[in-house]
Amino acid sequence: MARTRLGLFGGTFDPPHLGHVAAVRAAWATGQYDQILVVVAGDPYQKTAQRFVSSAADRLAMAEAAFAELEGVEVSDRELRRTGASFTIDTVRELLRDDVEIELLVGADTANALPGWHDAEGLCDLVTVGVFPRPQTPITLGAPWRVREIPMEPVDLSSTGIRLEIADVSLLERQLPGPVVPLYLKIRG
Repeated sequence: MARTRLGLFGGTFDPPHLGHVAAVRAAWATGQYDQILVVVAGDPYQKTAQRFVSSAADRLAMAEAAFAELEGVEVSDRELRRTGASFTIDTVRELLRDDVEIELLVGADTANALPGWHDAEGLCDLVTVGVFPRPQTPITLGAPWRVREIPMEPVDLSSTGIRLEIADVSLLERQLPGPVVPLYLKIRG
């Protein structure tokens, strides 16, 4: 029986930007996946302790708008349905079956931080890590992690940078997928 190859791309998506979309497109273009699951973090504990995070419902709506037209992609609310902090290892364990192989899709900056994640050893045992290049960020994650670089031109955008800018519509139209712009403006108030 053939195994389903699942690309797991999780995040806060506050807001989802064109870099996120480019990364998912690049992953799908490799032909390595039967499906890419975009998972919106319910309680992104590493971020909520440091700053305000938009509501889970708003972030889910923006992610659905951002990735709606991409082939092979499904946006999931599975972490929003759980209580407490969102841990990637829990999501991986929910999805993992004998007929499913999971590749965790992350940017180089996130990949380099994986050894500090909740139950990193368990995560390392269960997934391969597909890494998107980021500007000025070498990939330093190595053994025992199984790492594969996903070819794409790095995109110099971050949700943090977008949130710190004045919500100028013409600028947002160059940073966010079109359907996300009105949602984001409404959230920002």
